[in-house]
Amino acid sequence: MVATNSVPAMLRILVVVAAVAALLASPFGAAQTEPKPDTYLCPNAIGGKAVDCFLDAVAHLYTMCRQVKSIEIIEFGYAKSDEGVNGAKSEYCVDKHKVTMTRPYQAALREAAGNRGAVDGLRALYDRWLKALAEFKWKPGETDEQYKERIAKPYAEFSERATAVRVALAEEPAKAKLANTATAKKPAAKATKAAAAAPKSTN
Repeated sequence: MVATNSVPAMLRILVVVAAVAALLASPFGAAQTEPKPDTYLCPNAIGGKAVDCFLDAVAHLYTMCRQVKSIEIIEFGYAKSDEGVNGAKSEYCVDKHKVTMTRPYQAALREAAGNRGAVDGLRALYDRWLKALAEFKWKPGETDEQYKERIAKPYAEFSERATAVRVALAEEPAKAKLANTATAKKPAAKATKAAAAAPKSTN
């Protein structure tokens, strides 16, 4: 027969074992080669690179506010979707994510510092993203098809600009390696030239 005073002790042991198991199963207990991307800002980013997170966040946050605006249009219709407070939710979404984007944008700029092409590309993409957020409102006279086509267009531009940034980042190491190789060859070439110009021994 088990003593009654041993039951609390057994429960405490089980709780400790469960807690340790949960810790080992968590990301903090597991070994990680790279930090995980922010699952809210950039759920589709691979690895922990700041630039990758920003590039993914551009389309992701745009989509979030686009969906909010679509709900307002369904509820109130195009013509009245911006009357009074009808567009308040989408406006709040835009204002909120302009602030939300500050951290990943600045982090991406810091990570790409020193690469002029990548930095310029990041800035251009950020400016295009801001412009796209400001164009959710329906324009009088637009058909349903025209409106949907217009607000879907930024995705292609986001993708093109993101690709340009990645290309600029990939080219930088190659240029640096080429420059280092050329620098290394110069002393060797000078040494060879000097050796050829040196007077030969008559012995």
